Amino acid sequence: MSVPRISKEDLKDLLEGDTPNAPVILDARLKYPYEHSTVTLPGAVRIDPDALDASGLSTDRDIVAYDSDPEELVSARVASALIRQGYRASALAGGLPEWTTAKFPIDEKDAPKQAPPKAGGLKG
Repeated sequence: MSVPRISKEDLKDLLEGDTPNAPVILDARLKYPYEHSTVTLPGAVRIDPDALDASGLSTDRDIVAYDSDPEELVSARVASALIRQGYRASALAGGLPEWTTAKFPIDEKDAPKQAPPKAGGLKG
């Protein structure tokens, strides 16, 4: 089954409109890319792509999933699973990399900080 894609430009237009039917944005990145990033799409809801729980999603709104892969491998899998459950879902073409390269709006989030090295940690 071919999963529908939405372009970054079309999604940006939908998010900027004052419509109550703006799509729900799902951050479907795998654990490591999500946890080590400081950005998300505006208003994105985090979901675990390996344990997809759609119980809190409305069937009245479109859903757009995105991930960190320009080939949309994970977000296409999530969108496909949602479509099979009766949702109107698509994947963001180009994922987060194309969105950020276009300098479209983002939200910021915390990411783990690397601990500073301990003094005397290397012995020679």
